[in-house]
Amino acid sequence: MRSNQFLQLQLPALGEKNGVYDRNLKTYRNHPTKIITQPGIVMKVLRRKRIILFIAYFLLLVLTMLNLANYRWTKEPQQCNVQMRSTPYQGRSDMRFLYRPSLAKKRQLVYVLTTWRSGSSFFGELFNQHPEVFFLYEPMWHIWQKLYPGDAVSLQGAARDMLSSLYRCDLSVFQLYNSPGGKNFTSLGLFGATLNKVICSYPLCSAYRKDVVGMVDDKVCKKCPPQSLRLLEEECLKYNTIVIKGVRVLDVNVLAPLMEDPSLDLKVIHLMRDPRAVANSRIKSRHGLIRENLQVVRSRDPKLRRIHFVDPGHKISKKDGADYHSVGAMEVICDRTYRSLRTALNPPAWLKGKYLAVRYEDLVDNPVKTLRNVYQFANISANLDIESFALNMTNGTSSSSKPFIVSARNATQAASAWRTVLSIQQIKQVEEYCHHAMAILGYEHVRTAGEAKDLSKSLLTASKL
Repeated sequence: MRSNQFLQLQLPALGEKNGVYDRNLKTYRNHPTKIITQPGIVMKVLRRKRIILFIAYFLLLVLTMLNLANYRWTKEPQQCNVQMRSTPYQGRSDMRFLYRPSLAKKRQLVYVLTTWRSGSSFFGELFNQHPEVFFLYEPMWHIWQKLYPGDAVSLQGAARDMLSSLYRCDLSVFQLYNSPGGKNFTSLGLFGATLNKVICSYPLCSAYRKDVVGMVDDKVCKKCPPQSLRLLEEECLKYNTIVIKGVRVLDVNVLAPLMEDPSLDLKVIHLMRDPRAVANSRIKSRHGLIRENLQVVRSRDPKLRRIHFVDPGHKISKKDGADYHSVGAMEVICDRTYRSLRTALNPPAWLKGKYLAVRYEDLVDNPVKTLRNVYQFANISANLDIESFALNMTNGTSSSSKPFIVSARNATQAASAWRTVLSIQQIKQVEEYCHHAMAILGYEHVRTAGEAKDLSKSLLTASKL
């Protein structure tokens, strides 16, 4: 009987009152089994589900097509065969190649490889003045001061490690060479900071503008507020070109691990000068290079035979002792220079296209031409202001009594000053130490004191590089 009553249930007519309809709907909800006997209701529910599933499937299909179209147009084409031929095999232990960054994001990194008294302060100033260059002047000075009296050769690894950090704008490495209990390093605590255009210009200081060419007055920059290394790091990250000038890396082969590093794009500009002129300038600045001279001389090979520094019978004075270290250091410097030149003559893969040799004599003889070549190598552009700056600095009339100050002077005349100052014994000693490097660079020897003093005769020939 009850089943017959269920069969007799019917939906209310459309014209019935809402109250009757609501009562019947509640009945259906409370007794779902009753709906089975109503095929019209079942069909409506199934129809709604099919519509919802169809809409969901259609949306999923549209999204899939959009993703495929985006992948097709944004993914770079891969030249599989070419890549397999050109990419050298890398061992499993070489994890660096698993994290090779995009080449487009690399900065142009430049290291100016040179030695003391080679005109490097002026040469570095050409980068310090460029508005697009983040320049650091002799950062490895801190290593040599902290690890004194370590010999020059033993400090090469520490210098390379510092460069590895600095080229990544990680300046915290300076804290490693801070005095125990000393204050934290600031921007003005870096060696040469008060002459650095970045440190003395906006936004770190309001004294100068990086885009205006002109020498920085260290007395003015000393009044700049000291900034944290973190702020200087943030400023470093804004630049696409980082240039570091140093005299404490003695051989380009020391930089091989950095130049092979796929995360770095490092180039080397090797600035060289006639070794006899370098020796003369080292003697003039002997008091400012006492520590450095001792550290370099400590790296000399004690087994080598050497000619006498002064004539036999000459009474040696304190001045001769200081000059001895100044000239004696040339033995180590020229030996390491020759190693660099020998590598450059037959460059390995890591050096090809990444090495540029510059003679100081060519720079002062034709500063604009040399400047353009150097900038082109560093992937930066020259402008008239910087070219005028280079021209004026090499054709000035003043001559600073301070050997470490960059000033406008007659650079051509200064480059040959050694010929009238050094004794023939000193000249011969330097030539003995440096004859291999001199032969490659095109510096001729002199036979007599009179030949050295004859300025009408050029001692400069074509370089083999």
